[in-house]
Amino acid sequence: MSADYLDGNALAGPLAEIFATDVSAAVGRCASCGLTGPVASLRVYSRAPGLVARCPGCEEVVLRLVRSPDAAWLDLRGAVCLRIPLGGP
Repeated sequence: MSADYLDGNALAGPLAEIFATDVSAAVGRCASCGLTGPVASLRVYSRAPGLVARCPGCEEVVLRLVRSPDAAWLDLRGAVCLRIPLGGP
């Protein structure tokens, strides 16, 4: 793999168009190796038709996001779970 990637913060803007909260602060677990960490720690590759986010531990695909003018496709099959912090006291 080349080091030609961005960190997971590159997902903040595109995911903000879909979710009402900052998903880059969410904590996920890789379905392949079990590594747990914030979405911001993922390695994001943007040279594909969309964004591909890979685990920094095992480099398996955790998340894919593809946009068209009128829709977004979000594939999270590489994540066991995604814990999204909600505002509150």
